[in-house]
Amino acid sequence: MTIRQNSGKITVLGAGSWGTALAFILADSGKAVTLWDRTPSLIQEVNGSHTDSRYLPGLQLPKSIVGTSDIDDAVENASVIVVAVPSDAIREVMAKVAPALKSPAVLVSAAKGLEAETGMTMTEVVHSLIPASCCRGLVALSGPNLAREVVKGVPSVCVVAGADREINREIQDLFMSETFRVYTHMDIRGVELAGALKNVLAIGAGVCEGLGFGDNTRAAMMTRGLMEMTQIGVAAGAQALTFLGIAGVGDLMATSGSKLSRNYRVGIGLARGEKLKSVLSEIGQAAEGVPTSVAAYAIARRLGVSTPLFDTIHDVILGRLAPNTAVSELMRRPPKDEASGF
Repeated sequence: MTIRQNSGKITVLGAGSWGTALAFILADSGKAVTLWDRTPSLIQEVNGSHTDSRYLPGLQLPKSIVGTSDIDDAVENASVIVVAVPSDAIREVMAKVAPALKSPAVLVSAAKGLEAETGMTMTEVVHSLIPASCCRGLVALSGPNLAREVVKGVPSVCVVAGADREINREIQDLFMSETFRVYTHMDIRGVELAGALKNVLAIGAGVCEGLGFGDNTRAAMMTRGLMEMTQIGVAAGAQALTFLGIAGVGDLMATSGSKLSRNYRVGIGLARGEKLKSVLSEIGQAAEGVPTSVAAYAIARRLGVSTPLFDTIHDVILGRLAPNTAVSELMRRPPKDEASGF
């Protein structure tokens, strides 16, 4: 039994693994969902065989999911629009959505990343492009949600964050089910930064795995990384406790040790000496930690936050530092008191 309020047209933008998984959750009770993607062959498959063999092979999609490659058709009369395209495509897609919107909708950002060039969160990018008259509400959805586990009905949780409590509850009710539990939060900046920054640490965890290190190393990297991401968040105006919640520690635990995590797999590949371009090509999907590492590097410097671990992962991703050398340099840092940070 799915717990859900009645609502109008629901649209999901992006038929990658996460977008399709979210459409699956929403359609699980027979609710009609419009799924948009720019790839006609993928949409043809969604409408024909009701599958998404590229991103979620083996999954049978509900027939109440209807695909389209027409952005105007996708957002027309939509009351809720879930934005699940990769962070580096958000600006381009929302620029096309803006003139197509004719009535107010709640926009749900489900992308966990930061815009590399500006350091903006995804809701900030959306807000900058969508007219206020067409935005009834704007929220971020984040949490420890590996798409393949979600569609299998593995018990999972997420958090919906926004400035309007009632809108948060509306989206909470929309997604809530017996296998997908949704919490609400008012710290949208903290939730977005936590969901984005943990992807960089997941790459670092993958590097630890690829180098053959054990649980000690990964645990050290995750805890010190959590300290850094919290310091960045607080300096940016977020609440420290948000990083100890679902979007922070929760998502960090899920993505920093699972082969289902694209960012984790990027780290493994880099540790084995593979080129970033080759690793990303093999994965075939966006790894949000890559552009986010660039944004985090710039943000930390702008805010005056010391982030040696994030800086090191950034340099490894860009090929400026060999993984083994990176670990050695981190371990040789001057002794510190834990409470004093880095």
